[in-house]
Amino acid sequence: APTPTTPPSPPPATTLACVEAVGSPLYAYSLPLLRENAEKCLQFPNAYGLTVRYAMKACPNAALLSIFHNMGIHVDASSGYEVKRAMAAGIPAENISLSTQELPSDFAELVALGVKINACSVSQLERFGAAIPGGKVGIRINPGVGSGGFSKSTTSFSKTNVGGPSSSFGIWHELVSDGTVPDIVKKYSLVVERIHTHIGSGSDPEIWQQVAKSSLSFCKVFDTVTALNLGGGYKVGRNPGEPSTDLQEVGEPVAQAFREFKEENGGRELKLEIEPGTFLVAMAGALVSTVQDKVLTTGEGGHTFLKLDAGMTDVLRPSLYGAVHPMTVFPGSGLESDVGAERESVVVVGHCCESGDLMTPKPGEPEDLDERELRAASIGDFLVMDGSGAYCAGMSTKNYNSFPEAPEVLVDGDGNVHVIRVRQSLEQIYENERDVQEGLF
Repeated sequence: APTPTTPPSPPPATTLACVEAVGSPLYAYSLPLLRENAEKCLQFPNAYGLTVRYAMKACPNAALLSIFHNMGIHVDASSGYEVKRAMAAGIPAENISLSTQELPSDFAELVALGVKINACSVSQLERFGAAIPGGKVGIRINPGVGSGGFSKSTTSFSKTNVGGPSSSFGIWHELVSDGTVPDIVKKYSLVVERIHTHIGSGSDPEIWQQVAKSSLSFCKVFDTVTALNLGGGYKVGRNPGEPSTDLQEVGEPVAQAFREFKEENGGRELKLEIEPGTFLVAMAGALVSTVQDKVLTTGEGGHTFLKLDAGMTDVLRPSLYGAVHPMTVFPGSGLESDVGAERESVVVVGHCCESGDLMTPKPGEPEDLDERELRAASIGDFLVMDGSGAYCAGMSTKNYNSFPEAPEVLVDGDGNVHVIRVRQSLEQIYENERDVQEGLF
């Protein structure tokens, strides 16, 4: 299946321009690719209306939120803080949906502003009903299966599965069928306007499709439901040979299922909501770093190591999941003429005093290192990690070893570099610390 435009790394000259603008390391995002991927999502097959919600946890920079907002894409938030961050970026409250593991204490105020909330547990539904009797609410249901990009099982625990018996996300589906949830809805005269399911990030397209169809059965329980929100990140192939979800192919059978639902349920037309994050931004972003050291070990088990000025403080996915990112070495001069043909097998590591700061793990095995064949690199050369637009800048171990948060830039269609976040200063890392009273120790 096609990939959402798998780009080569930014050319050497653009890479150098990014570094000259904000220093190394940095995150760079392609404006044309962000728009291209957004257009693909907006064309997702649907029967009676579509709302695309950007899963902002993937990369929450205000510039990206604004780009998608201007294209008609709404926001999926995962915490009360993300809701307020989105509103601070200019996103209207009524365009924000909140599904969260921790319902914020001020959720009623957010609802009053127009934010839509999906209750993700029985206690959340009780709290919502007690605070807003008669209110409109969505219900997130755990459909009993999950699917994530680093898991082969649909029911066992995985870091990327958020459905099934091993997942705490959502209200277990049997609590809907046994009357528990309907009783709470009746108790508080709630209006259930939305059913939400989510099975994982990088979901298997076939499993996602099956869950999408089965989720319609939950909409039958409440005749007030007007929308079905089918969460779950679409699989994106970051490396050659890795499959990616074809949105048209996976979406058309779901649209047909919505049409059949209408025929079987007295003409009820449900709108579709989807929540892409990875699909929108993963391949539109890259981490640009510099090779700051090169060391070797000899004998059995020996390796050549490239040490970057970045690491798990910037891209955690390899250390967390055993994720494999495409890598390209460019000359520090930024000149095409200096790009060499010689190649070497290396292990790429980060700059943290942490043995797990590994950028080239074996696929799916974060505890085991692997070699990667790259252009021969010298100290001072650039190493670009593609596929770093999603769950990198927004999900890192920033400030470990007191390394500052890296800056972000946006590269437009003409190759111009626009700074969208400056590098954090050392003082900003510890500015919230306070002196203790004299004599305490």
